[in-house]
Amino acid sequence: MRYLRMVTNALLGGVLAAMYLTVLMLQLNPHVPVVSITALRWFGAFLALYGPYLTVTILLLILAREAVASRPLYPGWLSLRILAWLSAASAVSASVLTWLNLWGMRSVLTDAAAAHMREGAVALSISAVTLAAVTVLRFSFGRRGNAPAAILMVTSVTASILVPLWFRGPGEVPLPSAHRPNLARPVSQAPRVRLLLLDGASRGFLLDRVAGGQLPSFGRLLTRGAVLEMATLRPTQAESVWSAAATGKYPPKNGVRSEFVYRVSADESDPVNLLPDYCFAQALAYQGFVRVEPVVSTSVRARPIWDILGDYAIPAGIVNWPLTRAGRIGRGYLLSDAFDDATSSPIRSGDLNAADPTTAVDIARPVFDRWQALPWQDLWPAPKPDERAAGARRIRWDRAYLEAESELTDLFRPRLTAIRLEGIDELGHAFLREAQPDPLSDVRRADPRRSLLDRYYADLDVEIGRLVDQTAPGDLLIVISGFGMERTPLVKRWFSRAIGESDLTGSHEAAPDGFLIAFGSNVNPGDYRRGSVVDLAPTVLYFMGLPIGRDMDGFARTDLFKAAYTREHPVTYTATHER
Repeated sequence: MRYLRMVTNALLGGVLAAMYLTVLMLQLNPHVPVVSITALRWFGAFLALYGPYLTVTILLLILAREAVASRPLYPGWLSLRILAWLSAASAVSASVLTWLNLWGMRSVLTDAAAAHMREGAVALSISAVTLAAVTVLRFSFGRRGNAPAAILMVTSVTASILVPLWFRGPGEVPLPSAHRPNLARPVSQAPRVRLLLLDGASRGFLLDRVAGGQLPSFGRLLTRGAVLEMATLRPTQAESVWSAAATGKYPPKNGVRSEFVYRVSADESDPVNLLPDYCFAQALAYQGFVRVEPVVSTSVRARPIWDILGDYAIPAGIVNWPLTRAGRIGRGYLLSDAFDDATSSPIRSGDLNAADPTTAVDIARPVFDRWQALPWQDLWPAPKPDERAAGARRIRWDRAYLEAESELTDLFRPRLTAIRLEGIDELGHAFLREAQPDPLSDVRRADPRRSLLDRYYADLDVEIGRLVDQTAPGDLLIVISGFGMERTPLVKRWFSRAIGESDLTGSHEAAPDGFLIAFGSNVNPGDYRRGSVVDLAPTVLYFMGLPIGRDMDGFARTDLFKAAYTREHPVTYTATHER
């Protein structure tokens, strides 16, 4: 019977952990009502995932204590001595998790949500300290404890759950943006701006290669351009990062906080879009406790920069920008990030939603068909890479997007062009460790032993050289990486192997900085203070002579330009570009 009582105490520990995780989920997703079937379902999901593992772990710890203790344990069905330890450990762990998630995901929370979460974390920390004190002093309560100690413990546990929920409130209701008429006047001749967006490129990687005599075009860009590191977002995902860059607004305003939405049940009207970090919460999706759905273009609640340019009759050409499927562009062309997906459809049923206008589809489709037909060996210049390159599918589509962008730009003549390349991110995940075995190794440009990542950077260097040569006086070229790449910690790699996942040697889970390099006749070369991805849209608007929305979170980086240019082009503002 005493073993059965140990089990009941262990079960309660699992329930308590699930309650703390549910509170944390509600704090990260303030749009989910506290009193709702959605919150109850998520508690059930956390309990189903964590409950069995924690119950078994706690029970094993109790049995391990039995194996070494001189006196056997005879707990009650709800033992104060055991529950004091469990509640203290749970509260301390929940407090640490809350603070880590608050610090890591601050940029995707509204000011009000962050303030409420901070207040809840303080209350939880106080309760954790109280429970820890009860645990330390438990021996003074006697073998079976006493009523005051039990009351203090129950009160502290209850407060650690209810007080954060009280600070959090019933839930936030997203307010629609105020509609306003288009009061913009057409701009006759805006300067030309070209954006090259890179996923997963790191400034440190570039500097190492340039210092070693590789990547001459990048070297010229770094020497003659304005360079700064760019703070990214967490979770570090292309959809949220580039949506923030396109709108100049952080996720609380633009509506894109991650690449997925999560539902326990298909009929939930308030899906969760942020899972707690540092606690393997993604296992909820892996093990089927929650449904995972990708975010769509309608999730973007703020206007991107190309939509704003349309108000001023400025044409733009956008290629492979995330969350542009089914998007429309008033002037210019839009080739969405889903255009390569349509290649899997024999009748090309997805083409019309993947690009705008239809002329762009007619031009881009033959280009993609031609690149799709090529064997993977022809995607790489000599010497041919090993068989591992066969699985790098983004290399093929990067080349297709580049060719399509060139043909579309020749036809539409946009003043702003932007193209995103994903090859560095794909190869960095798989081959970063191979590419950085020793920074002092003698690696030459023609060395066939270079990693696949190095070889892709070398190909990209040729494209950079072409863009630099095409940058005429008065034009602006911006090469921007929305997030960097760093080595995956060894512990995480071991864990991935243990659960059967791919052994990725590169990761951007910890939100490593990206970078921005501005090049042009009006740019003042040098290194500049760190910026943020939300600075891209205001900076482009400023350079093109357009007002910056006061509701934007980013800033126009006027310090990147020469003093003579900034004197002649003052910063102008408008209340908002939303309408």
